Amino acid sequence: MIRPFKKITPIFSESVYVDEQASVIGDVELANDVSIWPGAVLRGDVNKIRVGLRSNIQDNTVCHVEHKSTWNPQGCPLRIGDDVTVGHSVILHGCTIEDRCLIGMGSIVLDGAHIQSEVLLGAGSLVPQGKILESGYLYLGSPVKQIRKLTDEELAHFIYSSTHYVKLKNEYLEKII
Repeated sequence: MIRPFKKITPIFSESVYVDEQASVIGDVELANDVSIWPGAVLRGDVNKIRVGLRSNIQDNTVCHVEHKSTWNPQGCPLRIGDDVTVGHSVILHGCTIEDRCLIGMGSIVLDGAHIQSEVLLGAGSLVPQGKILESGYLYLGSPVKQIRKLTDEELAHFIYSSTHYVKLKNEYLEKII
């Protein structure tokens, strides 16, 4: 379901796949080749959500934002960079995820958290409010802890994953048309 909120309609190109069982609401922009899978919710009602090129938001993920207020004039928009894979049942709330990251299934990333490029966040991890995850590392736990530097194979996997999801969403789009 794609719907406006307060006269702001989600924006995306024809190369985007939004499953009919997903919800994309309000101030949401999806760049080329983004895929949004069944049960995912992107609710840009009180701030903006931006998803970069070739990123994918998998099943049952919730993406929301923090509203603007006197103690936080900008609020906390949600920004997801290019080539990001967001696993199943993740909660992303008012955070920033830079390019080429993988957010493991069931993880939670809270307001103001900042995940730098090329981070692997293990399944079930909790990234606390305002936490910064440094580029090039595996993080795991609740709360999250830096575990080790990523291998060359793991770094290459970010592009492999986003490319795989672009191909898969293209197959879904071909079946729909």
